[in-house]
Amino acid sequence: MKTIAAAVEAYIKSKPFLISALTQGIINLTSLSRMMQDDIQEQVQKSVRTGAIVMALKRLSSDLEFRHSHKIIRTLKNIGDITVRSSLTDYNFKVSDTLLAAQAQLLAQLQLSSENFYTSSRGVHECNIVVSEHLAPLVDTFLAQEECLHKEERLSSITIKLPTENVAIPGIYYFVFQRLSWEGINIYEVISTSNEFTILVNDDQVDKAFRVVKDLKQL
Repeated sequence: MKTIAAAVEAYIKSKPFLISALTQGIINLTSLSRMMQDDIQEQVQKSVRTGAIVMALKRLSSDLEFRHSHKIIRTLKNIGDITVRSSLTDYNFKVSDTLLAAQAQLLAQLQLSSENFYTSSRGVHECNIVVSEHLAPLVDTFLAQEECLHKEERLSSITIKLPTENVAIPGIYYFVFQRLSWEGINIYEVISTSNEFTILVNDDQVDKAFRVVKDLKQL
């Protein structure tokens, strides 16, 4: 049989946004306890007063704040370079037997420089290619025989260099994406490597997105 504390923690962990609200102290614990009461009573198989749930929430919020935020915030304070690129075009192609060969022909024509942006990510069924706007005609030419599922123009990218220890700390990406979501910023695509990740947003949202990312260093 679960204790009240264990039942409360299990409930909160099943709802990530509640974790964030608790750690930032922006939620009414009494109201939350009433909302949770039936579920907690079912888990512990006995009657539970809302006051007992409130006490468990208070203890849990302090513990969660350390466990879930301390390491993340410490890591984000050490964010490296933040690079912004504008005027990008994103292609979404269906994976085919000839796609890699077509990409190879495209790459052979590209002169990779600070003025040219190119990145590609491949899933099981789809492949995305992101290029500088002025390189789009080359993509249109060399991948003309491939099935283009979608093409999106007027995008910007923000590339964030993360400390190497980020791979051992859960929640880094969630923490960043949550703040972007709170500001109403729609992330069109995410491209990541071990120690950096790039988000694509519409051109008209890139300034706001950059401010959100930059502010992470000041947490």
